[in-house]
Amino acid sequence: MKKPFYFAGAAAAYIVLIVSGINYVGTIMRDQQETIFIPMAMLGLFVLSAAIMGFLFLSEPLKLFLEGHKQEAVSFFLKTVGIFACFVAVFLILLLII
Repeated sequence: MKKPFYFAGAAAAYIVLIVSGINYVGTIMRDQQETIFIPMAMLGLFVLSAAIMGFLFLSEPLKLFLEGHKQEAVSFFLKTVGIFACFVAVFLILLLII
């Protein structure tokens, strides 16, 4: 149960890091004129995020699956998604409280 928690925690930490960075950059660039580079950066960040999340959610289950441990692969993936869903629930609760 440890490893799925680490992968889900890393995904949640990545989200917190990215949102904090976007928030910080937004306060710095508030008075600047919008350019074509903002949507380019956001699209690039979206693609990078998809790759990182894909790695965090699928690398270990895929490795297990290719080694022939199909049941463990599915279990690992579902545990990771379930734990990540708990992190998202905490984010939503904090949103409602704060």
